[in-house]
Amino acid sequence: MIRESWSLSLSGAAQIGQVVECGDGEEAVRLAREFHPDIVLLDINMEPMDGFETLKLIRKFSPSSKVIGVSMHSQVEYAKKMFRLGAKGYITKTSGREEMLTAIREVINNGIFICQEVKDAFDIRALTKGRKRGTSVESTAGENAVPTINALSAREMQIVDQLRLGSSSREIGETLHIALKTVEVHRHNLLKKLNLKNTISLINYMNSNAIS
Repeated sequence: MIRESWSLSLSGAAQIGQVVECGDGEEAVRLAREFHPDIVLLDINMEPMDGFETLKLIRKFSPSSKVIGVSMHSQVEYAKKMFRLGAKGYITKTSGREEMLTAIREVINNGIFICQEVKDAFDIRALTKGRKRGTSVESTAGENAVPTINALSAREMQIVDQLRLGSSSREIGETLHIALKTVEVHRHNLLKKLNLKNTISLINYMNSNAIS
């Protein structure tokens, strides 16, 4: 029912071309090989082949397709596993139409997207980890003591994605079609928002605590 509802909603959206749907992982892989879709909205909870295995095969047979994971789960671990396997976005089945369309736009423009529900779940986990380590979670000087990816804009998340690919500032500018100076400003703001010292610490932070 959800699949049919989303398919109907997407079919009527601007800039969305052909929409094809299916009900299991094996059929999804077959359709990906046949159509090489720009975007795949992929459910995690499928049988007999789940979304994780399906994602691996879609990336093998249609590497140009960008996958957005879809799940009833908002747990950070599910999102992290999808990203580790190559997904570029993650939304839940409670995500509204606008959030889903935003996810598609961000991913098609070489960004990554994490729905608000998962960001909120990460915030809670980050705060809990802070308390366990004895780190204050009180606000000081107008800034949160515990850094969070929720503070990052969509553009900053795109910059992070490119940095993790090993791209230089100039390469990032060319990929995202922005000026070199703009990239440098974003990189400075990223470190400031997350209270980190350099790019290596930023990548390590994202890999170990946020989205891998």
